[in-house]
Amino acid sequence: MTGRTLDFHYDLLSPFAHVALKRLGELPGDVTVRPVPVLLGAILAHWGQRGPAEISAKRLHTYRLSVFLGVKYGLAMRFPPRHPFNPLKALRLLAGSDADLATVGRAFDFVFGEGRAPDTDDELAAFADVTGLPMALADDPAAKAALRANTEQAIARGVFGVPSFVLETASGHVVFWGVDAVDMLLAWLEDETLFEREPYCHLEDVTVGIERK
Repeated sequence: MTGRTLDFHYDLLSPFAHVALKRLGELPGDVTVRPVPVLLGAILAHWGQRGPAEISAKRLHTYRLSVFLGVKYGLAMRFPPRHPFNPLKALRLLAGSDADLATVGRAFDFVFGEGRAPDTDDELAAFADVTGLPMALADDPAAKAALRANTEQAIARGVFGVPSFVLETASGHVVFWGVDAVDMLLAWLEDETLFEREPYCHLEDVTVGIERK
């Protein structure tokens, strides 16, 4: 089998992306992971959604679940003092440097391992020091354009949240969303015809019975 490339779309806001990053070690050996930083707020705005931490009744449940899953997979989880926080400048550092998986791992460890939000000048400087990324990228036009392009491409591919895993196929792109979709992703990587058979193959023919305005 020839090598396959998996695009791992993430935003530093997502504790579930932190957990998903840990699970990437379960992927088959022929799969190369390309980390792609995106701006979750822009993706949610495009699809008319709100993030789970923006829904008051869902907020604490989301935090508990992400910590539970992190502990399950061997991560030391600690939330930053503010969440959601503004990840924009930190994401520009990652996008502008085309950060590899090891760097992305250090970035997530800063946020959800040490519990720090890189949304102030001092904390952004500390984030840059930990990740080894240049602070100048925070306001660099090329870094801004790279993050914007990543986000726009993700939306064009049908990404509606993070973490999302996207693979290119002969018929287009297949998207797996959320850390809870990793097991399904692993099954599909084992057999890329999985969704062409029952009980999956009829799902695209299901019509919308009622639609809220």
